[in-house]
Amino acid sequence: MNQKALVFLLPNFIFGIIIFGFFSMRQKNLMDSFHVPTEDWLAIQNDRKNTLASVCQKNNLLKLRSKLDSHVASQLFVEHKHKLTYCEVPKVGCSNWKRIIFILQAGLELEASEIEHDHIHQTSLIKRLAAYPPPVQDEFLNNYTKVMFTRHPLERLVSAYRDKLLHSEPYYSTTVANEIRAMFRKNKNSSEKVSFQEFVSFIIAKPMNTLDIHWKPMFLLCDPCNVHYDILGKYETLGLDSEHVLKAIGAPESLQYPSLKRYGSEKRTNGDITLEYLRQLSSEQIEKIKKLYEMDFLLFNYTMKYEDYFSLKS
Repeated sequence: MNQKALVFLLPNFIFGIIIFGFFSMRQKNLMDSFHVPTEDWLAIQNDRKNTLASVCQKNNLLKLRSKLDSHVASQLFVEHKHKLTYCEVPKVGCSNWKRIIFILQAGLELEASEIEHDHIHQTSLIKRLAAYPPPVQDEFLNNYTKVMFTRHPLERLVSAYRDKLLHSEPYYSTTVANEIRAMFRKNKNSSEKVSFQEFVSFIIAKPMNTLDIHWKPMFLLCDPCNVHYDILGKYETLGLDSEHVLKAIGAPESLQYPSLKRYGSEKRTNGDITLEYLRQLSSEQIEKIKKLYEMDFLLFNYTMKYEDYFSLKS
């Protein structure tokens, strides 16, 4: 290489090293800012469990019983190789958790993105606790790591509406939508999409225990007062909590919680979107929906002052 070329290339080479160092340091700082020391995470877990236990006791939600309720057993999935029991709460990242269980159970070198959304909800490879007799259920509950994830009740509600009523899913966009239209529209032949106000009116008109699992209160799905979950995760800290779950069960280090989304082109339901929908409701609807999800608010320590909560989040 001649001297003239060296003089030209050297400054660019040095500049490249400086830029690479700057971005490497910036990336490290960003990663460090998201890292929560294990002792801090454990303290948060203890706070969540203490709040839950206190609310369970105050509201007489503790039961004396011989076996697990069948509807709760149907929400619990078991993964035997890593001794994991996971409670499925729709609209709280459950599809991706079921992908993880599938990969762990199958022992395959798969990417989560290779498993289709519909397949993961239909496969017989991942087993529900309800498939086992009560004595075996008790054995799993006593010896497996039990995990449950929650989400702010109102954000979960908006997410369920957007996912199920605004897309062309055969059951929800026809059967459920037609039932809602029949209840609240004079023109029974109207084919316009169900509005959020109609959706909420439909939900608050139904007995709590009969609600669809996508908008049924979370505490009814997983019964956390009587199933003593080892890890209480939250959608709001999904990445961090999932990392600790995978570590706790001894999952392969290469396996990480995926951020896959069924309708990839759509924005995830966040604080701004939730507020946009909630502002369409009457004050009476707001009060009734807060009453419906009251135990979820209390047990999982979510504030009912949703305007402040979502404004701060956004």
